[in-house]
Amino acid sequence: MRGVISWMRHTPRWTVAAVCGIAAVLLFVGASAHVSDLLRHGLYPYDWAPGWLNLYWSSLALFDVLAALFLIRGERRGIDLACAIAVTDLAANGYAVYGLQHSDLAAQPGLQRLTVFAAIVLATAPFVRRHLDRGDALCS
Repeated sequence: MRGVISWMRHTPRWTVAAVCGIAAVLLFVGASAHVSDLLRHGLYPYDWAPGWLNLYWSSLALFDVLAALFLIRGERRGIDLACAIAVTDLAANGYAVYGLQHSDLAAQPGLQRLTVFAAIVLATAPFVRRHLDRGDALCS
């Protein structure tokens, strides 16, 4: 355990910047999908989903962008928000796929991509967060 903590503390800045950059790009991709849905169908783009779920997905048009901007600026709250989005979006989509559509992961490429995104964000968050917690600038 001591080695892991030491490695987290000494994660190179370029690695942290790369992780933040990749996560930001993926968050912008998600935001663009949510903005597109909003523009084409309004706040409730999926008639098969309950209103609260539609509103959650529509809110990601804002929260995905915020998380991406915070990450680009090297702010710790960016990785915190990205983790919250990853967990809640995975739960919401899992509920939609399994509970509402009676489908499964193998039949849903969108859920597959979201699962990979969540795994990457959650696995790298301790390294990124610890580095940003020290107050280091990413681009200096």
